Amino acid sequence: MTGPHVWRNVARLTLLVIVASFVLAPLWATVMGGFKTNAEIRTAAFAVPEAFNIEFYGAILSDPAFWRYLGNSMLISSAAVILTLIVGSAAAYVFAQIKFFGSNFLFSYLLLGLMFPFATAILPLFIKIRDIGLLDTYWAVILPQTAFGLSLAILLFRTFFAQLPKELFEAAYIDGCGYVRFFIMFTLPLSTPILATVGVFVFVQSWNNFLLPLVVLNSREVFTWPLGMMQYRGEYVTQWNQTLAFVTLSLVPAVVFFLAAQKYIVAGLTGGAVKG
Repeated sequence: MTGPHVWRNVARLTLLVIVASFVLAPLWATVMGGFKTNAEIRTAAFAVPEAFNIEFYGAILSDPAFWRYLGNSMLISSAAVILTLIVGSAAAYVFAQIKFFGSNFLFSYLLLGLMFPFATAILPLFIKIRDIGLLDTYWAVILPQTAFGLSLAILLFRTFFAQLPKELFEAAYIDGCGYVRFFIMFTLPLSTPILATVGVFVFVQSWNNFLLPLVVLNSREVFTWPLGMMQYRGEYVTQWNQTLAFVTLSLVPAVVFFLAAQKYIVAGLTGGAVKG
């Protein structure tokens, strides 16, 4: 006789399979679409191709523009990650370790950035970038992405830093170690999980950003991969097979980066959940 826990496990497994299917189905259709003709994509988007034609993937890989778009995205995303980690970790360290008048108010004010969608600021952001002469440059994308990523980064960093042993800082302070030295020599080496977690979040968000590059970039030389994808869309015809092949290949770096840091993400998100 089966117990209630067995049925709960079956229901839980069934739910996970259904959710996984909704997540993996678009990815499957995207990857397979790069092997199909446009007619197959329209009639059987989720089916296995009648013939695996690697012509479209080959055309993308042999196109210098693809590698230029990929390089631009890698440069912008990496710069956004580095700036966010440096500024976010330093600011969060101050909030976690140094008590000063108005610290809670300032911290709450910074968290207001989590309440506003990126699209709501796109017009004033464009005007400001134009006024300071950064239009059509990498910095026009890097700086806003860094600014909008700081709220979440500071929140995660502060939560993690607050759980670090106070005795460690007290012992280092007695030995003459100041705040800056302690931050560099002790806090950052102990914070690999949260650094990786924030880095992955910022990288993936920056890698997939379409709206901001569309507004502030005009030259193909600085286009990111989402903008490069638009070259396969014509006025009357869209090459869906090449577009899907382009998207599949462009997602590989982000997926690899996520999988490489996966073990740190769980540790980073749960590291500050329970006070040790």
